[in-house]
Formats: sequence, C-alpha cells, structure tokens
Amino acid sequence: MNFKRRVAAATLVAALAIVPISRAYAEEADAESLVNALNAVFGAHKGLRAAHPHGFCVKGNFVADPAAATLTKAQHFNSKTPVGVIARFSMAGGSPDASDAQKDNARGFAIHFDLGQDTTTDLVTISAPVFVARDPDQFLKLLQTVATKDKAKIGEFFKENPNSTGQVAWLNARPVPASFATVDYWGVHAFTATNAEGKKQVFKYKLVPVAGDVGLSDEEAKKKDPDFYRPELKDRLAKGPAQFKLIAILGEPGDPTDDPTAMWPEDKRKTLTLGTLSITGFEDDKTCDAGIFDPTNVTDGIDGPENDKIFPMRSAAYAVSFSRRAAP
Repeated sequence: MNFKRRVAAATLVAALAIVPISRAYAEEADAESLVNALNAVFGAHKGLRAAHPHGFCVKGNFVADPAAATLTKAQHFNSKTPVGVIARFSMAGGSPDASDAQKDNARGFAIHFDLGQDTTTDLVTISAPVFVARDPDQFLKLLQTVATKDKAKIGEFFKENPNSTGQVAWLNARPVPASFATVDYWGVHAFTATNAEGKKQVFKYKLVPVAGDVGLSDEEAKKKDPDFYRPELKDRLAKGPAQFKLIAILGEPGDPTDDPTAMWPEDKRKTLTLGTLSITGFEDDKTCDAGIFDPTNVTDGIDGPENDKIFPMRSAAYAVSFSRRAAP
C-alpha cells in the first residue's frame, strides 16, 4: 500500500491552501499562517511535519463488526475480509524531540484504510476527546500567544478562552500512557453516517485498546527514556498484535457538531462497535511520510461536519506542511 493518491491530493490542496478558507478568516487564520504559527512555537524542522513530527509508522488490518452495517454503508465497515491499514503513532505539538513521558501532550493515532482500486479513507484521532480551539482564529491566537513566552499573556488568553483548557486538563488528570497501545483515542469531530437504507446518524469515533487503559505513575514516567514508546511497542508486537476496538459514540439532538472543544456526555450516550483494528508490525517511516493523513478524506457512507471550521482547515494546513517538508 502507498500514498500515491494522497500525495496528489495533498499537492493540490497545498497549492490552494494559500487562499484563506473563508472570508471570515481572510486576514489571519489561513493554512499558511497556522503552519507559520506552529513553527514560531516549536521551530521549523526541515523535512518534518509542522505538527506531530515525533512518531513512527506501523501497519496492520481492520476487521469490521457485522453491527457496523446498521450504522453505515461505508466500504471498510461492510467488508467481509480484513482491510489493510497504514497508521502512525505520534506525540502532539511540533517538536521532533517531544518526550513520550510528557503527561500534558496528546498522543496521536492516524489511520489510512486501503479500500482497494486506489481508493482510501483516513481516520485521525488523539488521546483526548477534545481539541484546543473551536475555530481557526482561536487556534491561531493560541499559538501566537504561546509563541510570546509571556506567562501573563498566556494566562490571560486561557482566562478569556476557557474552552482551550479542556484538553490539557483532561490529560493532566490521567496518568502518562504506558504504551501507544494502552490508551483511548478519540476523533474530536462529529461525523454523519448513512446506512444502506438511507438512515443517518451523527457520531464520533473512539478507539479502545484491547489491552486495557494502562498508565504510569509520575515517578515511573520520570525514569523512562524520552523515546520509550517505540521499543515498548516492538516488544509488545513480538508477542502478538496490538488491538483496538473501533467504537461509534452515537450523538443525540443537542450534541454540538461544530465545536471540537465541546465534550459530549459520553457516559450517557449509546455506542456501537464498528470493528477491530490490529497493529501487526512496523512500517518504513517513509511510507507514512509520503503523504498526509487527512481527516476530510471520507468515503461514501460517512460525511464530515458541515459547520466545524477546524475540520477543513486541518486538511489545508497538513497540505501546506506536506508541501514544505517535501520540498528539496
């Protein structure tokens, strides 16, 4: 499996991404300005992603649960045979030297499903149920404020924007994950599924590790090598695949679909198992680096949110980042 189709798409989007996504963001929050702001905070690292540069590529397969067909007609959720996947585990932020033991940094798990005949779909998740900004303008202001390194200004930003504090609060309230394979991951955006009968259902994705949610104490985390996740996963995979249940959290009327900082009351929502994702081995990092994991790359039977301004901007920003790291 390769990313040839995604490379072509990324190149096209990158060419268009210098144009602001909408008139509302014409002065500031376009894809270029967001990537520049990430670089201002974390530095520009030639040949690497602007976001989530610390990570590695893996491979595996996805087996659909029969119940998935009741939710959506999407091909990978109706396949009778395993669907091949290329995926990437990573640490959030923009530092290639980010420590795996950092508690307040989200873990990332991006998945590329091979649907055959040069057709793909992607799923991008993090180890928290919310993002740090509700729209591109707020995200840009957050990055620009953090780049000042002025504690007073940063504190004032979070006081004025309490919705931007949810992700870090969630992460700090939980232990450092012991492995990329022992932590829950969420898709922070709301999608709409359509099944073969035309029934629609709003939902969010969640990945639940079969090995359980296992963490480290603060003292244990301090003793870990900054890059301990890679050897840990190598040892784990020598004993068998790292597996996750892919779950759909079913939305109800009133659940926000336009704000990725807003948390659904998950404990009060019904869920449906879509299938089992198995990570079976490592893949050459060049495979993942040859394209982008694009959350807007959906397939028939799944539609992205219409009014979530962060959703389309992510694709455009990833494409800008891709064009820069792919440049000679």
